[in-house]
Amino acid sequence: MANQSDRLTGVDLRRFRDRHDAGARLAERLRDALEARPAVTIHRDDLIVLALPRGGVPVADEVSRALGAPLDLLIVRKLGVPGQEELAFGAIAPGGVRILNDALVRALGLDEKQIQAVASREQIELARRERLYRRDQPGLVVKDKTVIIVDDGLATGATMRAAVASICALAPRRIIVAVPVAAPEICREFCSQDLSLSCECLLTPDDFQAVGEWYDDFSPTTDDEVLHLLALNRNRLPTRQSHR
Repeated sequence: MANQSDRLTGVDLRRFRDRHDAGARLAERLRDALEARPAVTIHRDDLIVLALPRGGVPVADEVSRALGAPLDLLIVRKLGVPGQEELAFGAIAPGGVRILNDALVRALGLDEKQIQAVASREQIELARRERLYRRDQPGLVVKDKTVIIVDDGLATGATMRAAVASICALAPRRIIVAVPVAAPEICREFCSQDLSLSCECLLTPDDFQAVGEWYDDFSPTTDDEVLHLLALNRNRLPTRQSHR
């Protein structure tokens, strides 16, 4: 894989209109990256697109549509600092995965009791979303597949780290982290992993402050929108297999 800074040469740093626009542009980058690897075929039997809800779902829907790959969800919850919930000190994911930013935890003086209180609350929300979105349907098989994990952007990277750890436990052939915009250091972190993990970030602006700053429309994605897009995807790919 080419160095990320090299790949960004000449990229138009315009803002995204919305998450669907970001997803369509991200899909073009992913198609180029996959076609550059002869061992990977752009076909739904070889690829799975996993969205981090809720904001990652509209982005991933465009990627899934363009690549002809099935769309599924990977429900991850960030652990927000008490009183500053937008600041993540970690994240949880299915399978008992818990990722912590140890440096931030130490700097804030958070103890295990505080950490567990936040994690327990977020576990309840994770379970609620699993019930709502899946409707008792098991997730797609990822073993020996190329899995593209999509979100609408990376700021601290906490939720994506938990997502990657959760999927790694299921033995995929390869994981591609794919986002429209990311803090440069976070994108580099995922790009510097071994060959089974790579990263595609469209924009890595030096003046990055927050994901939403790079969208004209960054209004919250609703549960109804998530359910609608999942239903559309199932209709587009009627042969989709839903099992682990």
